[in-house]
Amino acid sequence: MTKKVFVGIIPARYASTRFPGKPLALIGGKTMIQRVYEQASTVLDNVYVATDDERIANAVKNFGGKVIITSPHHQSGTDRCYEALCNTGERFDVVVNIQGDEPFIDPSQIKALMDCFDNTQTQIATMAKKITSKDGLAYLENPNHPKLVVNSNDEAMYFSRSVIPYLRGSDKNEWVTKHVFLKHLGIYAYRSDILAQITTLKPSTLELAESLEQLRWLENGFKIKVCYTDIETIGIDTPEDLVKANSIL
Repeated sequence: MTKKVFVGIIPARYASTRFPGKPLALIGGKTMIQRVYEQASTVLDNVYVATDDERIANAVKNFGGKVIITSPHHQSGTDRCYEALCNTGERFDVVVNIQGDEPFIDPSQIKALMDCFDNTQTQIATMAKKITSKDGLAYLENPNHPKLVVNSNDEAMYFSRSVIPYLRGSDKNEWVTKHVFLKHLGIYAYRSDILAQITTLKPSTLELAESLEQLRWLENGFKIKVCYTDIETIGIDTPEDLVKANSIL
Protein backbone atom coordinates (compact mmCIF):
# COMPACT_ATOMS: atom_id res chain seq x y z
CA MET A 1 0.00 0.00 0.00
CA THR A 2 1.39 3.38 -1.02
CA LYS A 3 2.08 5.64 1.93
CA LYS A 4 -0.26 8.61 1.99
CA VAL A 5 1.14 12.11 2.26
CA PHE A 6 -0.69 14.28 4.79
CA VAL A 7 -0.76 18.03 5.30
CA GLY A 8 -2.13 19.88 8.28
CA ILE A 9 -3.78 23.23 7.57
CA ILE A 10 -4.81 25.60 10.35
CA PRO A 11 -7.33 28.23 9.18
CA ALA A 12 -6.88 31.43 11.20
CA ARG A 13 -8.84 34.70 10.91
CA TYR A 14 -8.11 37.91 12.77
CA ALA A 15 -11.72 39.08 12.67
CA SER A 16 -13.97 37.51 15.29
CA THR A 17 -17.21 38.83 16.74
CA ARG A 18 -16.54 37.57 20.25
CA PHE A 19 -12.74 37.72 20.30
CA PRO A 20 -10.96 39.84 17.64
CA GLY A 21 -7.31 38.91 17.14
CA LYS A 22 -7.81 35.57 18.87
CA PRO A 23 -4.99 33.67 17.08
CA LEU A 24 -2.47 36.18 18.48
CA ALA A 25 -3.68 35.93 22.09
CA LEU A 26 -0.91 34.86 24.43
CA ILE A 27 -1.12 31.61 26.37
CA GLY A 28 1.84 31.07 28.65
CA GLY A 29 4.00 33.43 26.63
CA LYS A 30 3.21 31.92 23.22
CA THR A 31 0.52 32.94 20.75
CA MET A 32 -2.44 30.62 20.43
CA ILE A 33 -1.62 29.94 16.78
CA GLN A 34 1.92 28.91 17.70
CA ARG A 35 0.64 26.43 20.28
CA VAL A 36 -1.76 24.86 17.77
CA TYR A 37 1.02 24.73 15.15
CA GLU A 38 3.46 23.04 17.53
CA GLN A 39 0.91 20.43 18.61
CA ALA A 40 0.10 19.60 14.98
CA SER A 41 3.77 19.44 14.03
CA THR A 42 4.42 16.60 16.46
CA VAL A 43 2.53 14.20 14.18
CA LEU A 44 2.48 15.97 10.80
CA ASP A 45 5.58 16.64 8.72
CA ASN A 46 3.79 19.35 6.76
CA VAL A 47 1.82 22.07 8.54
CA TYR A 48 0.60 25.42 7.22
CA VAL A 49 -1.39 28.27 8.70
CA ALA A 50 -3.96 29.64 6.24
CA THR A 51 -4.85 33.25 7.01
CA ASP A 52 -6.12 36.44 5.40
CA ASP A 53 -4.28 38.69 7.84
CA GLU A 54 -0.69 39.95 7.64
CA ARG A 55 -0.41 40.24 11.43
CA ILE A 56 -1.09 36.54 11.84
CA ALA A 57 1.17 35.71 8.89
CA ASN A 58 4.05 37.67 10.42
CA ALA A 59 3.55 36.00 13.81
CA VAL A 60 3.76 32.57 12.17
CA LYS A 61 6.91 33.50 10.27
CA ASN A 62 8.46 34.82 13.46
CA PHE A 63 8.22 31.44 15.18
CA GLY A 64 9.46 29.63 12.06
CA GLY A 65 6.13 28.31 10.83
CA LYS A 66 4.82 28.07 7.28
CA VAL A 67 1.96 30.31 6.26
CA ILE A 68 -0.20 30.89 3.18
CA ILE A 69 -2.16 34.09 2.61
CA THR A 70 -5.71 33.34 1.50
CA SER A 71 -8.75 35.32 0.40
CA PRO A 72 -10.63 37.32 3.05
CA HIS A 73 -13.95 36.27 1.49
CA HIS A 74 -14.13 32.62 2.52
CA GLN A 75 -17.29 31.60 4.34
CA SER A 76 -15.72 28.61 6.10
CA GLY A 77 -12.45 27.11 7.24
CA THR A 78 -13.01 24.32 4.72
CA ASP A 79 -12.90 26.78 1.82
CA ARG A 80 -9.81 28.44 3.27
CA CYS A 81 -8.13 25.04 3.60
CA TYR A 82 -8.76 24.23 -0.04
CA GLU A 83 -7.29 27.50 -1.29
CA ALA A 84 -4.24 26.93 0.92
CA LEU A 85 -3.89 23.38 -0.38
CA CYS A 86 -3.91 24.63 -3.96
CA ASN A 87 -1.27 27.23 -3.12
CA THR A 88 1.23 24.92 -1.38
CA GLY A 89 2.69 23.96 -4.72
CA GLU A 90 2.92 20.36 -3.49
CA ARG A 91 0.83 17.22 -3.83
CA PHE A 92 -0.86 15.89 -0.71
CA ASP A 93 -3.23 12.94 -0.48
CA VAL A 94 -5.08 14.00 2.67
CA VAL A 95 -5.71 17.38 4.30
CA VAL A 96 -6.19 17.64 8.07
CA ASN A 97 -8.17 20.76 9.02
CA ILE A 98 -7.11 21.77 12.53
CA GLN A 99 -9.00 24.49 14.38
CA GLY A 100 -6.81 27.46 15.22
CA ASP A 101 -8.50 28.07 18.57
CA GLU A 102 -7.66 24.77 20.25
CA PRO A 103 -4.13 25.24 21.61
CA PHE A 104 -4.29 22.03 23.65
CA ILE A 105 -5.35 19.67 20.88
CA ASP A 106 -3.76 16.32 21.61
CA PRO A 107 -1.49 14.86 18.91
CA SER A 108 -3.16 11.47 19.43
CA GLN A 109 -6.42 12.98 18.18
CA ILE A 110 -4.78 14.12 14.95
CA LYS A 111 -3.16 10.69 14.55
CA ALA A 112 -6.52 8.96 15.02
CA LEU A 113 -7.99 11.00 12.17
CA MET A 114 -5.04 10.16 9.95
CA ASP A 115 -5.44 6.44 10.69
CA CYS A 116 -8.97 6.57 9.25
CA PHE A 117 -7.38 6.85 5.81
CA ASP A 118 -5.77 3.43 6.08
CA ASN A 119 -9.13 2.48 4.61
CA THR A 120 -9.00 3.60 0.99
CA GLN A 121 -12.78 4.12 1.00
CA THR A 122 -12.63 6.93 3.57
CA GLN A 123 -13.64 10.25 2.02
CA ILE A 124 -13.89 12.51 5.08
CA ALA A 125 -13.08 11.80 8.73
CA THR A 126 -14.04 13.58 11.92
CA MET A 127 -14.01 12.91 15.66
CA ALA A 128 -16.48 12.30 18.48
CA LYS A 129 -16.34 11.99 22.24
CA LYS A 130 -18.78 10.11 24.44
CA ILE A 131 -20.90 12.28 26.74
CA THR A 132 -20.87 10.74 30.20
CA SER A 133 -23.02 11.03 33.30
CA LYS A 134 -20.32 13.30 34.75
CA ASP A 135 -21.02 15.82 31.98
CA GLY A 136 -24.68 16.10 32.95
CA LEU A 137 -27.88 17.13 31.22
CA ALA A 138 -26.98 20.81 30.75
CA TYR A 139 -23.84 19.78 28.86
CA LEU A 140 -25.83 17.35 26.72
CA GLU A 141 -28.47 19.96 25.85
CA ASN A 142 -26.01 22.77 25.14
CA PRO A 143 -26.52 23.76 21.47
CA ASN A 144 -22.87 24.80 21.27
CA HIS A 145 -22.01 21.11 21.70
CA PRO A 146 -23.19 19.52 18.43
CA LYS A 147 -24.22 15.89 18.75
CA LEU A 148 -24.08 13.13 16.16
CA VAL A 149 -25.35 9.63 15.52
CA VAL A 150 -23.45 6.96 13.60
CA ASN A 151 -24.25 3.76 11.75
CA SER A 152 -22.73 0.32 12.34
CA ASN A 153 -19.70 1.28 10.23
CA ASP A 154 -18.93 4.32 12.41
CA GLU A 155 -20.09 6.66 9.66
CA ALA A 156 -22.04 9.78 10.57
CA MET A 157 -25.77 9.61 9.91
CA TYR A 158 -26.66 13.07 11.23
CA PHE A 159 -25.33 15.99 13.27
CA SER A 160 -27.52 18.26 15.37
CA ARG A 161 -27.43 21.00 17.98
CA SER A 162 -30.42 19.24 19.54
CA VAL A 163 -30.10 16.08 21.59
CA ILE A 164 -30.08 13.07 19.26
CA PRO A 165 -31.52 10.55 19.66
CA TYR A 166 -34.52 11.65 21.70
CA LEU A 167 -35.19 9.04 24.39
CA ARG A 168 -38.94 8.68 24.39
CA GLY A 169 -40.51 7.66 27.68
CA SER A 170 -37.38 8.40 29.74
CA ASP A 171 -36.79 11.14 32.27
CA LYS A 172 -34.39 13.69 30.75
CA ASN A 173 -32.29 13.66 33.89
CA GLU A 174 -31.57 9.98 33.30
CA TRP A 175 -30.76 10.21 29.58
CA VAL A 176 -26.97 10.24 29.94
CA THR A 177 -27.13 7.03 31.98
CA LYS A 178 -29.40 5.21 29.52
CA HIS A 179 -27.74 5.94 26.18
CA VAL A 180 -24.27 6.66 24.81
CA PHE A 181 -24.57 10.17 23.34
CA LEU A 182 -21.78 11.52 21.15
CA LYS A 183 -20.40 15.04 21.09
CA HIS A 184 -18.87 16.15 17.80
CA LEU A 185 -15.39 17.64 17.86
CA GLY A 186 -14.80 20.02 14.97
CA ILE A 187 -11.61 18.60 13.51
CA TYR A 188 -11.75 17.12 10.02
CA ALA A 189 -9.61 15.36 7.48
CA TYR A 190 -10.44 14.99 3.80
CA ARG A 191 -8.97 13.25 0.80
CA SER A 192 -7.71 16.07 -1.39
CA ASP A 193 -9.98 15.19 -4.30
CA ILE A 194 -12.99 15.08 -1.98
CA LEU A 195 -12.06 18.47 -0.50
CA ALA A 196 -12.05 19.88 -4.02
CA GLN A 197 -15.57 18.53 -4.57
CA ILE A 198 -17.21 19.64 -1.32
CA THR A 199 -16.00 23.22 -1.72
CA THR A 200 -18.11 23.50 -4.88
CA LEU A 201 -21.35 22.60 -3.07
CA LYS A 202 -23.96 25.20 -2.25
CA PRO A 203 -25.30 25.55 1.32
CA SER A 204 -27.99 22.96 1.97
CA THR A 205 -31.31 23.21 3.78
CA LEU A 206 -30.22 21.16 6.79
CA GLU A 207 -26.95 23.08 7.05
CA LEU A 208 -28.83 26.37 7.10
CA ALA A 209 -31.27 25.06 9.69
CA GLU A 210 -28.62 23.79 12.13
CA SER A 211 -25.72 26.06 11.11
CA LEU A 212 -23.52 22.98 10.72
CA GLU A 213 -21.49 22.86 7.51
CA GLN A 214 -20.95 19.08 7.59
CA LEU A 215 -24.67 18.51 6.93
CA ARG A 216 -24.09 19.92 3.45
CA TRP A 217 -21.74 17.04 2.74
CA LEU A 218 -24.12 14.41 4.07
CA GLU A 219 -27.02 15.84 2.09
CA ASN A 220 -24.93 15.53 -1.06
CA GLY A 221 -24.08 11.88 -0.45
CA PHE A 222 -20.57 12.09 0.97
CA LYS A 223 -19.61 9.71 3.78
CA ILE A 224 -18.00 10.92 6.99
CA LYS A 225 -15.99 8.36 8.97
CA VAL A 226 -16.03 8.93 12.73
CA CYS A 227 -13.17 8.11 15.10
CA TYR A 228 -13.26 8.50 18.85
CA THR A 229 -11.37 10.15 21.69
CA ASP A 230 -11.66 10.28 25.47
CA ILE A 231 -9.86 13.62 25.60
CA GLU A 232 -11.97 16.77 26.01
CA THR A 233 -10.88 19.57 23.71
CA ILE A 234 -10.55 23.08 25.10
CA GLY A 235 -11.58 25.71 22.57
CA ILE A 236 -10.94 29.43 23.07
CA ASP A 237 -13.99 31.40 21.97
CA THR A 238 -13.95 34.38 24.33
CA PRO A 239 -11.47 36.39 26.44
CA GLU A 240 -12.88 34.53 29.46
CA ASP A 241 -11.85 31.24 27.87
CA LEU A 242 -8.34 32.64 27.49
CA VAL A 243 -8.14 33.28 31.21
CA LYS A 244 -9.15 29.66 31.84
CA ALA A 245 -6.56 28.43 29.35
CA ASN A 246 -3.76 30.30 31.10
CA SER A 247 -4.90 28.90 34.44
CA ILE A 248 -4.73 25.37 32.97
CA LEU A 249 -1.13 25.97 31.94
